[in-house]
Amino acid sequence: MSTKAARQRTSYRCSECGWETAKWVGRCGECQAWGSVAEAGAPTLRAAAGPVSTPAVPIGQVAITESVARTSGVPELDRVLGGGLVPGAAILLAGEPGVGKSTLLLEVAAQTARTRQRTLYVTGEESAAQVRLRADRTGGVHDELFLAAETDLGAVLTHIEEVRPTLLVVDSIQTIGASGIDGVPGGVTQVKEVAAALIRVAKTRNITTMIVGHVTKDGSIAGPRVLEHLVDVVLHFEGDRNSRFRMVRAMKNRYGPVDEVGCFDLSSEGIQAVTDPTGLFVEHHTQDVSGTCVAVTMEGRRPLLAEVQALLTPSPLERPRRTVSGVESSRVDMVLAVLQRHARLRIAGSDTFVATVGGAKLHDPAADLALAVAVASSHLGVPPPRGAVAIGEIGLAGELRRVRDLPQRVAEAARLGFKVAVVPRGRALPSERGIPSRRTVDGLRVVEVDDVLGALLTLELTPPL
Repeated sequence: MSTKAARQRTSYRCSECGWETAKWVGRCGECQAWGSVAEAGAPTLRAAAGPVSTPAVPIGQVAITESVARTSGVPELDRVLGGGLVPGAAILLAGEPGVGKSTLLLEVAAQTARTRQRTLYVTGEESAAQVRLRADRTGGVHDELFLAAETDLGAVLTHIEEVRPTLLVVDSIQTIGASGIDGVPGGVTQVKEVAAALIRVAKTRNITTMIVGHVTKDGSIAGPRVLEHLVDVVLHFEGDRNSRFRMVRAMKNRYGPVDEVGCFDLSSEGIQAVTDPTGLFVEHHTQDVSGTCVAVTMEGRRPLLAEVQALLTPSPLERPRRTVSGVESSRVDMVLAVLQRHARLRIAGSDTFVATVGGAKLHDPAADLALAVAVASSHLGVPPPRGAVAIGEIGLAGELRRVRDLPQRVAEAARLGFKVAVVPRGRALPSERGIPSRRTVDGLRVVEVDDVLGALLTLELTPPL
């Protein structure tokens, strides 16, 4: 009986992103990097039956006591993770340089050590003395917190064997290299091998592993996409360099929701959880001011109040300027066009400046109505009623569309002491069209209107006929 041997095929792989091709090319077809494509053999693999680590059992007999989440010591991080740190979980934390990733994980490591659970912090970007200085500044020195400065995977695994930690922090995976593997630390092959080895140890020894990952210039996680598939949780650490406010957002979570965000305050003393961030983006004015309105947006499941400010001045230019900060310029252009067409506001010849307070970034369409109220108030020079919030998405026909989680938004505005909220109409009867309906929620007067013109009439922000 004769067998036919499989013919070996030569392939070429990009060392930056892992893209493969059958022919050599000078430029990667995926990431467009020059000189990164090299030959990579594809050996034939013949799989055979082998020994098993544990026998298969009915799912009802699998013990779950070892997978119960424990607190990380940082309430806002527990909120994002869905309850806390799960033993054996692999967590990837990514963010821009200087946003505070190392500070946050050092705080988590210190809080875990305070509960008499051994923690190992492996740093590949700093020396041990540098991390110790930061721990002294933030109060993170503890006998159960072990520190190692290593860049070799074998040395990291040896430290794990000797320390036997409950929590392992690796800062960062792009600085750890595996000997005997092609490529430099941070490359596709190296990152895949290092991540696979760390996750294998985490699962077999039930060690919670938190890994820091770098990001590219477009904000995505550096390295192969398979890295995000290997880990259990992917967190993004976001923040503006000009602000102390930081947010952790879950992009993937096998143990909890992916629509939660955690809020933090980063300072020279370390990082602290902000359990009630609703007042950070609202300016408390002592007198009535035109060109401002408060919106209620949703970050995950959490309502946040943000103040939108607008300034309109007559323009001497043929094409008036439109400058925005914290909001999307396309949304501003759309709102201005709707106000010009459906609200009788002659704003086409005005320079328009729109900004948010405190560095807030508004991507929620529910902020459209607050933006329209701020623009109309600045154009007319009339301040909106004090203690008013505006919630609603504006359509191109000038209608107001309902937004999600409206009861939570209204309840948050009432909790903070606002007096009136203008919102889109719900399921009104046809005879009620055009007539604002009013009700009271915890002392907050809620006015439901049909369109943007009705909202401006309710707030007395319409031009004279």
